[in-house]
Amino acid sequence: MGFMYILSWIALIFQIVFVTISIAAGLYYIAELVEEYTSAARKMILMMISFTMFVYVMFIFCDDLPWSMIIMGFVTQLLHLAIMSTFPFIRFLSLPFIGTVLCLIANHLLAFQYFTSVYYPFTQILAYFTICLWMVPFALFVSLSANDNVLPTTVNDSHLAGDQDVVTNYFSRGKKQGLLSLFNYLKNSIMPGRNKKSF
Repeated sequence: MGFMYILSWIALIFQIVFVTISIAAGLYYIAELVEEYTSAARKMILMMISFTMFVYVMFIFCDDLPWSMIIMGFVTQLLHLAIMSTFPFIRFLSLPFIGTVLCLIANHLLAFQYFTSVYYPFTQILAYFTICLWMVPFALFVSLSANDNVLPTTVNDSHLAGDQDVVTNYFSRGKKQGLLSLFNYLKNSIMPGRNKKSF
């Protein structure tokens, strides 16, 4: 009996490590896809925003969710649309991005407050959190690395330092930051590649 208990904890640790590695590999693959196909990623995220707004409209007619949750959900989706107007360029200090983060926190607080006071099955609560609160922010988080490899197409004086042109400014920005860069760094530091032979 005692040995089986210890074995179950060892198996649980292996399962957690396996799931974590699988999620990291999936995120890496999705981040690469978003970098390759930014216009398709933009369309997909816009479809996710539209679907989430449709879900909130259905909540008005089909469920008794509080109006505060529904209105906050619509405000959040409108801020997501404002972020998408400059996609794949996402500015972290822009008003829509800061508003989205604040609305995400407020949405979670309202949802926790409501679902702790009114009984719903766990699957329905998880469905609400997945579709209404996590789907679009997760897609935007994964698409942050798409900004790293997009060449500039217009001149914006606020981005130029001195008398540099657009291309010089782009290549002189220094080290790229993003989700894919983080994964590449972790991959190179944890599992250094073998030296390839050049024939």
